[in-house]
Amino acid sequence: IEGTDMNVIAANMNDEIQKVTGRKYGIHRGKPPAALIHGSGREYYYSKGILSLVVEVGTKNIPDYMKVMSGSIKENIAALIKTFSEVINYSPLAPRRVDNFRVFDVGAQSVTLSWDYELREDIYFEIYRSTLDKDACNERTLVGITTKNYYIDDQLESSTNYNYTIRAVNKKSTLKSPFAPVVKARTKLDDDEFFKFIFASQKETGYVGEYTQERNRSHFGVNSLFVGVNKSKGVCDGVVTFDLSTLPKNAIIKRARFYIYPMNRVGAKIEKFGEWSLSLLEPNSFSDISDFNQIDKAPAKTLIGQAIKSQHLTQGIWNFWDFSQKECELLQEEIKNKKAVFRLDGPKYLPDGEDSQMMQFDIGYGKFGGGIHYRPMLDIVYTLEPEVLELRPQELSTISKDRVKENILESGFDKDGDKVYGYMSFDLSKLPDFETTMITECAIKIKSKNRINKKSDVRFYLELVEVDEVGSYEDIKHREKIEYIGYEVAQSDLKPNEYQFFKFDTLSRKVLDILHQNNKSLKLVIKPTTALGAKNQITQWDEDVKLIVKYVPKRRKALQKVKNLKITKEKGIIKLTWDRVEDENLKGYYVVRNRFHPPKHFLDGVKLYGGKDNFTYDKFGSLDIEKYYAVFAYDNVPNFSEPAIIKYDPLESYESKC
Repeated sequence: IEGTDMNVIAANMNDEIQKVTGRKYGIHRGKPPAALIHGSGREYYYSKGILSLVVEVGTKNIPDYMKVMSGSIKENIAALIKTFSEVINYSPLAPRRVDNFRVFDVGAQSVTLSWDYELREDIYFEIYRSTLDKDACNERTLVGITTKNYYIDDQLESSTNYNYTIRAVNKKSTLKSPFAPVVKARTKLDDDEFFKFIFASQKETGYVGEYTQERNRSHFGVNSLFVGVNKSKGVCDGVVTFDLSTLPKNAIIKRARFYIYPMNRVGAKIEKFGEWSLSLLEPNSFSDISDFNQIDKAPAKTLIGQAIKSQHLTQGIWNFWDFSQKECELLQEEIKNKKAVFRLDGPKYLPDGEDSQMMQFDIGYGKFGGGIHYRPMLDIVYTLEPEVLELRPQELSTISKDRVKENILESGFDKDGDKVYGYMSFDLSKLPDFETTMITECAIKIKSKNRINKKSDVRFYLELVEVDEVGSYEDIKHREKIEYIGYEVAQSDLKPNEYQFFKFDTLSRKVLDILHQNNKSLKLVIKPTTALGAKNQITQWDEDVKLIVKYVPKRRKALQKVKNLKITKEKGIIKLTWDRVEDENLKGYYVVRNRFHPPKHFLDGVKLYGGKDNFTYDKFGSLDIEKYYAVFAYDNVPNFSEPAIIKYDPLESYESKC
C-alpha cells in the first residue's frame, strides 16, 4: 500500500514537472546512496509512518544555475504544491481507501471493474485509466465517476494494456481517499487477431563497447545493457535479439511495440544531451554479434518510432517504441529468418569536459537483473491471411401479393403499388467448425439484371430475418426482422451486371455465428421502400448470388482451469506446483504474483514464469509478506483460462524441502 501511495505521489509530481519544463523523471524503489540522502530526514519520517520521497538531482545535471537550476526550482514548486494539496486526503478526516479493487470482466473493447465499499449518498468514486506505466492520477487520466461499486470502461482498443486505480470522494467535504493499488488488464483480441509476447534471447542480448572489444562477449546474457558513451568504455551499443520462430510464417503484423526497462540513469549526467534510438538491423549484415565495429556499422533496415531524448529517459518506468505500419511490414519480413536483431543507439560523443552520458537498461538476467519480468519484450498483435468460402443460396424466391415465384429473385413495387419481396436462404452447414474458426468478414454479393428509371426514389434494404416458413405474402410481411445488412441501395444507382456488396457488421456476424452454432439457415429478405410511392418498379436480381465468408483458424474457448495449485518451500524459496492440463492445445502456463489482491487477469501482477513446466519458484518474493499467486493455462491464440489462485500467509507453515 505504501508503494502505491509513493508511486502515485511521484507520478503526479512528474506530471506537474513536465508541464513546466518538459522533463520526465524516473520513479523507482531503489534506495539512493546514504551519503546522498544524509540529512534529508527520509528514514526518520518513514520510521514514523510518514510518506516521504527523495528527489535526486545530481550536481552534474545543474551546471548552469541561471538556466537549469532556476527551471529545476520552478518545476519542483509546482510539484510540491500539487503534493501538499493531497496531504489532507491521507488524514483521518478523509474517506477510507477502496477495498478489493479488481478486474471483473474483460472484452475486446471494454473492461469491467468492481470493488468493495459501503454505498452511501455522500460518496462517489473516481476511476483513473492509463496505457502508460506509473502514470499520473489527475484530470488527464480521470475517465469515470460513479456512485456504484462497479464501472464499465468501454470504447477501448483491442489487445491493449490498461492500468486502473480508484479513489472514493466525499461529496460534502470534497475530501478524497488514498488511491487503491493499481490493477492491470489487457483487452481481448478482435475476431481476426492473435498476439505474442516475445522476450529477448538471453545469449544474443547484451552490449558492445568501443574500448572493451576483448570483453564484449561476456556482456551478453548476464549483464545490463549499457547504451551511450563514457570515457572508460567509449561508445556502447545495445544489441537485443528476438526469436520469431513462434510466429506463423503467414502472420500479418498489425501492431508491434518494443519494451525495455531503464534501471539506472546515474551515468547520463549531461542535461538535455543526446537521444536513444532503436534500429532493426539488416539480416546477415554482421557475422559476430559481439564485435563492436560490425554492430556499430551494421546498416539499419529501419529506425523504429521516435528517438527518446535524454530528458525523457525514465528510470524505473518502462520505455517503449511503437512500430508504424511500414515498420510492422519490415519486421514481418524477418519472420522467414526466424530472428530479428535490434540495435539501441545512444550519444556517440561527449562534449568537452564531460565524462559520461550512459544509460543502463535491464535485461532481466544475471545478478544485476530484476528478474524475467524485466526482460526486453516485443508485444506483437497479428492476424492471418483469411480463408475464403463462397456459398450459393439453397432457396430463392419472389414473394408478391398475388403469388410466390420459385428460383427467381425480384423486388420492388407491383402495378398496384404493393411491395414485392425477394427472399433467399443459405445452408450454413458447409461453414468450417465453429469452435476452431472465427469469421472475420462476411458479405452478400449480388447484381441486378435490368436498368431502372433514374428518377426512381425506390431503395432496397437487405434484412436478416427470422421466419419459420415462406409460403405466402403474409408470412413474409409478418417476418421478425433481426438486423439490416450493410447500407441501403438506391434503385437508380443500380447498373446491370455491376455487383453490390452488402457487408455484415459486428452484430450481424454474431447472429451468423449463433445460426451456425445452432445448425440453422441464414434467411434474408430484400425489402423495397419509397417515400413518393411507386408502381411497376421491379428490379430483377441475377441468380448468381453469393454469401462470401472470410475466416481464420482460431480457437474460441479457453482451456480448463489449472487444478491442485500448492505452495511449498524449497531451500528457503517459495515453490508453486500444480497438475498439468491434459489438452493437446495447451501451449503453456502463465504465473503471476500480486501483493494486494488475487490476480483475476494474467497481467495483473508481476510475472514469475511462462512455459510448459508445472512448477516454478518465486526467487524474488519475501517470505515475510502476504501475497497472492495465480496460474493461467493458455493456448496458441492465446486464450487464458480462469486463474487458479492461492494465498501465501507468512504465519502458515508450509512443507519444506532441503
